Amino acid sequence: MRRSIVRGVGGYLPSNCVTNADIAKSLDTTDEWIVERTGMKQRHVLADGQNTSDMAAEAAKIALANAGIDAASIDLIVVATVTPDNPFPATAARVQAKIGATNAFAFDVNAVCSGFIYALSVADQYLKTGMAKRALVIGADAMSKILDWNDRSTAVLFGDGAGALVLEGVDESHADYNRGIHSAHLFSDGGCYDLLYVDTTPACAKQPGHVRMQGREIFKFAIKLIGEAVETVLKSNNMTVNDIDWFVPHQANLRIIEGISVHFKIPMEKMVVTVDKHSNTSAATIPLALWEAARDGRIQKGQKVVLEAMGGGLTWASALVKW
Repeated sequence: MRRSIVRGVGGYLPSNCVTNADIAKSLDTTDEWIVERTGMKQRHVLADGQNTSDMAAEAAKIALANAGIDAASIDLIVVATVTPDNPFPATAARVQAKIGATNAFAFDVNAVCSGFIYALSVADQYLKTGMAKRALVIGADAMSKILDWNDRSTAVLFGDGAGALVLEGVDESHADYNRGIHSAHLFSDGGCYDLLYVDTTPACAKQPGHVRMQGREIFKFAIKLIGEAVETVLKSNNMTVNDIDWFVPHQANLRIIEGISVHFKIPMEKMVVTVDKHSNTSAATIPLALWEAARDGRIQKGQKVVLEAMGGGLTWASALVKW
């Protein structure tokens, strides 16, 4: 038996920070209105000329440095994104070239805000079977490129960023075998497709679409479906909330995170929250939160971490990682 352990973590946020007050200059909104409804205070936005692959590559470089390994030793790159540089080829291929991972095969995964856990699960399968030994799993999205900045219901919610994990497959003889990904659980319901989508197709790339969302319905589904995902991962590992050191939720809305906290009686002190600083960076929210919590010393080696997310599709997912 093989298991995928975490060797390194990295993240990247564009230098351009847009506050709620900045948005209020062009939209009929206020800082108080946004904070009350979302918990968001600011978000980072790409500079002109920057793309998703630029952020993903920077996050990957930091993760590799954190792991202390060279890009040439990576066998697999999976990028979770809904904002690829181009409809094709995969953004992962550009990342491969930018970081010099000459021995890796690379592809993208699209599961919107659940994308990082989907990508993590995909990479885990390759590592478990031995088809790859080391993998880079990246969540990266440039949501600012697909926002209607005149739509108050969506413009205030999203930001840009990227986060990355370096994974390594080890067998039972390895000293760290008990660490790593213990399980991942993926779900989807295409019947809810119209609740959250972008109103264009790759064939219309010269006329980029915008995010369209039925916010109240999404909020309602989020509490229910994320709750089911958390229950599934706990039950599958014969654990309770008390056994978990940290919960790292998708950073869509502070009210959703607080709702999950109340539903499962999880102390907010166990929740890694970055939504106030990053807003919703789609597939990047979870790895960015992991990067921040690992950097400041909250997440320690050997601790049990639950990841959970819900996104367009609808998709939802959960995973248990022993750090």
